[in-house]
Amino acid sequence: MVEADKKQKLSNSRLLEREHARDQQKKKLWNLRVVLIKKANIYVKNNLYSEAVANYERYLRILELICECGPNELTPELLKENGRTTELTILVGVYWDLVRIYDTNDTYHDRQKKAAEKLARFAPYTPLFVDVIKKAKIFQKTSRHPGLIKSMISKATSVKSRCFIATAAFESSDAPEVLWLRQFRDMNLRETQYGRQFIFYYYKYSPHVACFIDEHEYLKAPIRFVLRIVIKCVTIIYK
Repeated sequence: MVEADKKQKLSNSRLLEREHARDQQKKKLWNLRVVLIKKANIYVKNNLYSEAVANYERYLRILELICECGPNELTPELLKENGRTTELTILVGVYWDLVRIYDTNDTYHDRQKKAAEKLARFAPYTPLFVDVIKKAKIFQKTSRHPGLIKSMISKATSVKSRCFIATAAFESSDAPEVLWLRQFRDMNLRETQYGRQFIFYYYKYSPHVACFIDEHEYLKAPIRFVLRIVIKCVTIIYK
């Protein structure tokens, strides 16, 4: 019995050592990512695209290792689960650069397609969304693959139709309150100039707010309370 306890303690000790070593490795990789991004940005500015791509791809691999997912399996949800929501904006910049770099050579068309799909997936969750879409529409005119860029814009815009703050607060895009707010946006706000302006600025800033809410769980209950009051008041006004 005593011998079994010793073996169990030894096994637990080794397990803790392995977990500690893995955590330390993740910290090193997390710090390395900053160096890779800075180098890649310098290479892009100097039109050294091969070097930029190499650093960007190493950066993406580091995030995949930290989030414990396979190649090209990064998602906004995974970053949220790992407490890395602030990384979303950096990722959008990386994917945007990759889309443009891969466009310079037809050999990289498949890579460009994957980068464009990721950009469409991540951009709506960041304050960069409006700027990226504007740049993408301009880039579409000179791109080797304008259809791919058009598809990327369309996919990003469709994701953007979500009510980000409400979705973050209610933790579901299908919550009754979220569905009501989405319907009110489509049926009422879009019909007036002021309403459309409100939607524009909401889309510009709400992803950042939604990320903040995701990072601070205690905010969700009071925000749900406020949103329910808003819905009741608006319902009375528009009766």
